[in-house]
Amino acid sequence: MSQGAASWNRVLIDICTQRDFLDPGAILQVANRDAIVPRLEQIFAWARRVRFGMFSSVESHRPAEPPAGFPLHCIDGTPGQEKLPFTYLHPSILVEVDNTLALPPNLREKYHQLIFRKRTRDVLSNPKADRFLTQLDAEEFIIFGVGLEQAIRVLALGLLARHKTVTVVADACGFWSSADADLALRQLGAKAIRIISTEELTAPPAPPVPRTLLRRPILSGRSGRSHSPADRPARPRRKRSDVTKG
Repeated sequence: MSQGAASWNRVLIDICTQRDFLDPGAILQVANRDAIVPRLEQIFAWARRVRFGMFSSVESHRPAEPPAGFPLHCIDGTPGQEKLPFTYLHPSILVEVDNTLALPPNLREKYHQLIFRKRTRDVLSNPKADRFLTQLDAEEFIIFGVGLEQAIRVLALGLLARHKTVTVVADACGFWSSADADLALRQLGAKAIRIISTEELTAPPAPPVPRTLLRRPILSGRSGRSHSPADRPARPRRKRSDVTKG
């Protein structure tokens, strides 16, 4: 196994943990920035220990793009487009978007973190990201990051449509409107998407049950109950007169 190898049985999906959303006073700072940054730090520290594979997306816009209702943000090559420093795992690779399906070879074997650009709110609009996630046979896809109302909701529903098992770490998701975020969570929960907290995600596994507690009692009789000799009811003694009758 190479130095960069990680386990991809459960995949962590980090959406847009970038400076233009999460720096104090950023151009599009999320409303719950102070609450989620410590939780994101907790998740990334845990990811380094458990070495689950990390799929990351970064929003990436060209300077000439129209604002589309928001201030122009996450412009290619600007400091605001960068991910927060603690959100990088080693080794990682940036997979460029070029409207083809071609992926670099042996990504999962070589890297702990794969970073995909996205030009729209939906990361699955990147053909390479769509191919990678659709073909990935993982037990669980665990999503967190920015923002819950759109990018995370759309990705969770998109993965569900691809017959994936999806989990959203609700308290590690940034949002701009608490009402819209609550509506998104209720919609995802209604679709049987699992909603958990950061503490639930990073909690240590439960200790194994001692083998002595797993032993089953010896069963006897059709009732399936076990009896020791002392537990068995005494058979009534027949009277001598009863033996001679008849």
